[in-house]
Amino acid sequence: MDNNTPDQQMLNQYFYGIDLRELFGVLWAGKITIVAITAVFAIAWVGNALSVPTQYKATVLLSPAQSSGGGLSGKLGGLAAMAGVSLGGGSEAQVAKVIMTSRGFIEGFIESNNLAVEISAVKGWEEDTNRLLINNGTYDVENKKWVSEDGPPSIWALFNAFSARLSVSKDKSGFISVSIVHVSPHIAKRWVDLYVSAINEYMQKRQLAKVTRNIEYLEAQIKKTSITEMKEVLYTIIEEQIKSKMLAEASPDYAFVAVSPSMVPEEKLQPNRVSTYIFGTLLGGVLSVLLVLVMHYGRKLGS
Repeated sequence: MDNNTPDQQMLNQYFYGIDLRELFGVLWAGKITIVAITAVFAIAWVGNALSVPTQYKATVLLSPAQSSGGGLSGKLGGLAAMAGVSLGGGSEAQVAKVIMTSRGFIEGFIESNNLAVEISAVKGWEEDTNRLLINNGTYDVENKKWVSEDGPPSIWALFNAFSARLSVSKDKSGFISVSIVHVSPHIAKRWVDLYVSAINEYMQKRQLAKVTRNIEYLEAQIKKTSITEMKEVLYTIIEEQIKSKMLAEASPDYAFVAVSPSMVPEEKLQPNRVSTYIFGTLLGGVLSVLLVLVMHYGRKLGS
């Protein structure tokens, strides 16, 4: 027994028994609508792609410069711990990878290199002259001041904008890839180089400060103890800490060494205008066909 209502039977008749010749006839009759809508979508998508400035990505591949652990930790770690001194022993690269994506480090990097204008006020790059195009409604280049209604960008806004351009990843071999995206390929490369130098310098200063505190603490303990054997142990630890300090001072690439140095990128990262045009055209075509079919069969059902 057929329990379908008359309306359902009508729907079945139209949508499950559609004549292909009728379907093509409907599409042919609506060809002007289909072409017009498809053209509008294609032009809109291309216009949107042209309005987005081209981006370039500079990348550097890094290898950890410090091995995990050392002879000092193995021989004197227990005695140093008893004396209240931490000798470390963990991989500096692991710590550096966490620090280099932290808010404090990135904000300090932006401020020390005065990157606010290059982050927030650039609207494009002129390839022929290698000149940045500055948004005059945001920043007055001649007078070197922010002219937007909101004033200069906050350090939080700069942090978010820079973080969106930054990528730090580690592969299975332990190598770390650092990439930065910018409208200027030269600035992208410069930022990557500055960024790697900054984290190496940060980790170097961090280690020097740590070793200096250890030495000062150990010297204070020597003055407090009268036990000859303990003094000898403390002097030995100080000697090793001095060696560690000298090594850190002589290592500009303290945390990372560039395995594959950064290059000025020549390939455009985005936008892919050909793909955008194809996508916009296909989307417009599909929607226009559906619109023509819905309008036709809608009128047929209502008649």
